[in-house]
Amino acid sequence: MIDAATSRLLNALALIAISAILAAAFYTQIVARELPCPLCILQRAGFVAVGLGLALNLLTGPRPGHYGLMILAALAGGAVSLRQVALHIVPGSGVYGDPVLGLHLYSWAALIFAAIILGAAAMLFFERQFEPASPPHVRGTLIIAALAFFALMVLGNAASTLLECGTGLCPDNPVAYEWLPG
Repeated sequence: MIDAATSRLLNALALIAISAILAAAFYTQIVARELPCPLCILQRAGFVAVGLGLALNLLTGPRPGHYGLMILAALAGGAVSLRQVALHIVPGSGVYGDPVLGLHLYSWAALIFAAIILGAAAMLFFERQFEPASPPHVRGTLIIAALAFFALMVLGNAASTLLECGTGLCPDNPVAYEWLPG
């Protein structure tokens, strides 16, 4: 059975995975110089919202509402991902970005959002994690590292989006940062 302690460990590992996804997106953006399109930015926002549900579970203890937030965020992010897949599925319609292990990042995002929905829904069946216990205190190197890594990725995504789009609409096919010279 999954108790509160096991749930916190699983949530910390999942938060690290979400942060790693956001870090991989940054790597693609900075090293491969592939600026995220508006749909890509919305997918990143979906991952941030999923991470928020995980962070809430770590900070305040597991709650069904936190898993509900994760499911709703993954549904929204998945819908955006599937929209982008649909835009590029027709031969000759072009693609956005280079494939990774045979799939484009938006295809990977759709699969990951589906896995998040299944995982969060499965966690709701383990009711023992919701039993009242001593108040959760943020402790443990893994939990602190997961929260710090996530906070860094959220700030980085916010700064990146601001640099790319400024305060207006993001360009459909970005080629340069709005707020950076040259």
